[in-house]
Amino acid sequence: MLLIAGPIHYDFVLPLDAATRAAFADLPDAALLMDLDGAQNLLVGWGAHDFYTTVGTYGDVTARAAWRGMIGDSSVIRLDAVGAIPPTLKLRSLAMTDAQYTRFLTALRATFTADTPLATPGFNATDLFYPAAGRFDALRTCNVWVGKMIRAAGLRFGRWTPLPLSVSLSHWLYQSAP
Repeated sequence: MLLIAGPIHYDFVLPLDAATRAAFADLPDAALLMDLDGAQNLLVGWGAHDFYTTVGTYGDVTARAAWRGMIGDSSVIRLDAVGAIPPTLKLRSLAMTDAQYTRFLTALRATFTADTPLATPGFNATDLFYPAAGRFDALRTCNVWVGKMIRAAGLRFGRWTPLPLSVSLSHWLYQSAP
């Protein structure tokens, strides 16, 4: 499994193997997404509803979305199917046993609060947003959720990872060591 970083946000990149497909098989729209031509991986992220579902670029950020992201907003999960990962892309890997990956997928699926995606446009033609458990705020960010999912798998990771830097440091500290 991989972690991919953006300027303010980490996402998971999951291989579209039997375990991943089985974990999302009960979501009809996600099953169709995973069967798209060229799909090799599933991108999964969590974030603030208003911010995550309306921001394509930083120029799209509204004052309302930024404010709600700070003080509290409902959350969503984003899924997208992606092809092969270019070797030039710098990603962080997480080695998990089958049992750890099963715990990770179970925790991730428990984040979904509905089986039907929201009727909202995504960042591209294929991504889907689902209602998610938990509220997003300045102390409980997308990166905190990433750390929580990694710890749910049984891996050591930082207790509080609000920023991309904290995810990067936790990965370096706990996952890069032999």
